[in-house]
Amino acid sequence: MEYIAALTPSVVMAVAFTALIVTIVKSQGGANKSKEDAAVDRALAQAEAARAASPADGAPRS
Repeated sequence: MEYIAALTPSVVMAVAFTALIVTIVKSQGGANKSKEDAAVDRALAQAEAARAASPADGAPRS
C-alpha cells in the first residue's frame, strides 16, 4: 500500500495541472476578447508614455 501513498501526490498534481490548462484554454477568446485586448493595449500605451516622459538616467532633477 505504500506505492499508493507514493503515487497520490503525483496524480493529484497531474489532475490539478490538467484542470489549470483546460481553464486557461477555455478562457481564451470569447465575447470579452476585444475588451481584454483593448485593456492590454491601453496599459502598454500608458507604460510607454510614462517611460518616454521620465527623465533620462543620471539627469539631475529640479
